[in-house]
Amino acid sequence: MTETSEDRADAMFHALSDRTRRDILRRVLAGEHSVTTLATSYDMSFAAVQKHVAVLERAGLLTKRRHGREALASGDVEAVRSVSSMLTELEEVWRGRIARIDALLSEET
Repeated sequence: MTETSEDRADAMFHALSDRTRRDILRRVLAGEHSVTTLATSYDMSFAAVQKHVAVLERAGLLTKRRHGREALASGDVEAVRSVSSMLTELEEVWRGRIARIDALLSEET
């Protein structure tokens, strides 16, 4: 089964729907972090942080690479820009709809 742009958008927005994942993403966008180091920042198990990182990775918002025994995570700026672009497109659709509603309401008065 091939992934569509809608599937990718769903995965991205799902990944960003969690506060811990958004915080992890902010950290790895600022610079590469080991998953072990990230785990020390949260009041949860290493395995739980690993799962959050995996969700972000599946969504394409971060990438991991191995350096010896460590898994290093980096944020993907282009992926974040694509999320921003999607939100801008949605905003334009809704602004257009609101403008049409305003025009219709003006005609009635």
